[in-house]
Amino acid sequence: MIETRETIEVTAGEVTSELKRRGIGSDERVTLTIERELFSGRRESRKLVVAAGLTDEDVDRLIEQAREEVAPGLG
Repeated sequence: MIETRETIEVTAGEVTSELKRRGIGSDERVTLTIERELFSGRRESRKLVVAAGLTDEDVDRLIEQAREEVAPGLG
């Protein structure tokens, strides 16, 4: 058996569609790791982001922009 590991960060609601997008069948075994210590902070932060009118894509863009500002060329 060939074993490979890959980290995929998605919302709980996106798990099924992301696995399908990657060609992983519903009969294949996968292991999910849940980082609970981040949940409450993420929930509170997400409320603020939504209230500000930002989307997940906006947040991703801002994070990538900040990474590039801190370490140009590494992003």
